[in-house]
Amino acid sequence: MCKSKMGVNASEPTRSRSRPSQSHGRSHHHSTKRSPSTSTTGTTTTTTTTTATNSNSNKTAASSSSSSASLASLRESLPENPHIYDVSEIRAATNNFLAHRLSSSSSKASWRCSLRGKEVVVFQRKFRRRIARDELRDRLSDICRSHHGSIVNLLGASVSGGDHIYLVYEYVSGASLADCLRNAKNPNFTVLSSWASRIQIATDLAHGLDYIHNKTGLKIENLVHNHIKSSAVIVTEPDYNARICHFGTAQLCGETSETTPDEIDGSRGSSSSRFEGVRGYMSPEFQTSGVATRESDVFAFGVVMLELLSGEEPLRYRYERATGDFERTSVIETARAAIEGGDTEGRLRRWIDRRLGDSFPVTVAEKLTRLALECVGEDPVNRPEMGRVAGKISQLYLESEKWAMNMKRPTDITASYAPR
Repeated sequence: MCKSKMGVNASEPTRSRSRPSQSHGRSHHHSTKRSPSTSTTGTTTTTTTTTATNSNSNKTAASSSSSSASLASLRESLPENPHIYDVSEIRAATNNFLAHRLSSSSSKASWRCSLRGKEVVVFQRKFRRRIARDELRDRLSDICRSHHGSIVNLLGASVSGGDHIYLVYEYVSGASLADCLRNAKNPNFTVLSSWASRIQIATDLAHGLDYIHNKTGLKIENLVHNHIKSSAVIVTEPDYNARICHFGTAQLCGETSETTPDEIDGSRGSSSSRFEGVRGYMSPEFQTSGVATRESDVFAFGVVMLELLSGEEPLRYRYERATGDFERTSVIETARAAIEGGDTEGRLRRWIDRRLGDSFPVTVAEKLTRLALECVGEDPVNRPEMGRVAGKISQLYLESEKWAMNMKRPTDITASYAPR
């Protein structure tokens, strides 16, 4: 641990040889010098007053200079204005869009590159409905000024003039939650092998989505995410914190409830592949209307929580030899089967990801599973609001910490079996 000079003197006091006598002599010297000055003439008093005035002026000037420096540093710390990139910049950074593409279920085209001296990720998106340029600029400005520790920041955008927009996000080193949970090459291994890592990710995601829904302070109506899924969550090391990707895409691409039914029906055929990419996360009403709402976000969040607990995919297809058909099962169905019915603890232990080694607080896991099932309820009206969800998960995080502390065993106890 790094110690300050004061800390060293306090913890390791040493006897000073000359400082006490010097201090005493210096005090006595000043006292003898001040006695005559207290009985000086008016001229001396005037000189002293003038000196004090000059000193105050210097202090005022120094204070003003310090305030200016503080304002300058504050201005520099404020979020920067969004970048409006020219398409030529995007082309140059991505080698005319021929550079290696990142694997992402959220976008058909995405590249990691360098723009204006920053490592970024560029996503190509298609407009779902037309947005006026001024309105698009205002939305972009608002979203770029929204910052949260659990959200990947949007830096700017570029409009090609056609049907596409290029969204530029900061590059965050890490792996997607989907890849952390499911490794095709080694299905028996996961970096998220502890309960602490799982509950940390759940807490980060809950607070990130709560921020989007309730705490940005933006004037944008119906601010939603619309792309919540395990492949859109980045897990960072070393503490396994989670950050949500693609914030702002729904507002900038026209995916919110402002889209009219006619526009939705007209674009259904062209956007079917995009809906296919998020199967398992779509709420029943979203599959019907195609309109993103906060309730559909909560549904998708609940699916991610069930993934996090079980390690399973949202949808799985299993071949049945008896019928010769593929049977589809969802993580929602398996979670309900584990909670409902008898022997809840036994069923839950078998349903929770076995790679946790059966080392987790069963009571907390059951509460989190029930909360996730509330989020994936059929009726959107009955789904909990994200503020309430984030509060409950925070409580479960604290309960998990208490469980971890109780699981620790003292290591400073010794036992002697020999006679004394």
